[in-house]
Amino acid sequence: MASHRETVSVEKFYTDHAAELGLKLLAGAGGLKRIIREPTVNRPGLVLTGFSRYFANKRVQVIGKAEAHYLKSLPPTERLARYRQFLGHKIPCIVFSRDLKPDRLLLQEAERVDLPVFQTPLITMRFINHATLALEMMFAPQGTEIGSMVDILGIGVIIKGESGIGKSESVLALIERGYSLVADDATKVTLVDGHDVIGTSSELTRNHMEVRGIGIVNVAAMFGVKSIRHKKRVDLVVTLKAWNEAGEVERVGIEQEFVKILGCEVPHITIPVRPGRDLARLIEVAAFQTKLKLSGYNAAQEFNDRLIAQMSPPSKL
Repeated sequence: MASHRETVSVEKFYTDHAAELGLKLLAGAGGLKRIIREPTVNRPGLVLTGFSRYFANKRVQVIGKAEAHYLKSLPPTERLARYRQFLGHKIPCIVFSRDLKPDRLLLQEAERVDLPVFQTPLITMRFINHATLALEMMFAPQGTEIGSMVDILGIGVIIKGESGIGKSESVLALIERGYSLVADDATKVTLVDGHDVIGTSSELTRNHMEVRGIGIVNVAAMFGVKSIRHKKRVDLVVTLKAWNEAGEVERVGIEQEFVKILGCEVPHITIPVRPGRDLARLIEVAAFQTKLKLSGYNAAQEFNDRLIAQMSPPSKL
């Protein structure tokens, strides 16, 4: 089921990204429920000078060295007036970059109106770039695909199938061969830039998977940190089906099937299951085949072209 966030709370932004952005809350903790309505960052230089006609007040506001030095140059009474005008626009929060320290007047006004004020050691442009990427991910359409996901030589594969069909055994065999687990049983998906579906796992289940008859195992502890990949683009969906339920399956591979995830078409392959078949090896070959197709080589099409050329009558000179 897909969902699309139209707003994100300051609290959610702070909780999820405080570590990577180096955010430290200085004032206005009572306003953490304020809403960020646009997934980008704004430098409020013009509004601090008094011009507010085109002010992007729905965004995170960042104050860098230029804005800080300008504000410091103003007399205290005028500076206070600018602060009150700035904070009166119902902005989500303010971030001071470069570990710049906001003055006492701003902190007092922020506490008065419950406006969160943060500090980060990042230089202004680096903070803007990283925060914008983080916000775009938070605002992006999201959903959940029932199935495990593995990174096989750079190809992100979601493995689906009925309970007991052999998904966990296949995933374990692939991990033993040196590939990486992205998610077990349920893969969280996010649409990035309108065309890339990114898969990941929930924080609670990351590094773990359930194996029927054994229970929960810690994949990272058993196979090493290289056996875990936090997120990966979804390049292929493989559905495991019982042999007598698979129906007609493409024998040559010319006609590619697709499934839609968050509105995007992702290549899909159905693998019939019966005793004796090495499912992990078949999934691995399917991933290799997808990798070749992405590089521009299609074995089925090449074989078809050769067959047609063989059947065509020789040209008369």
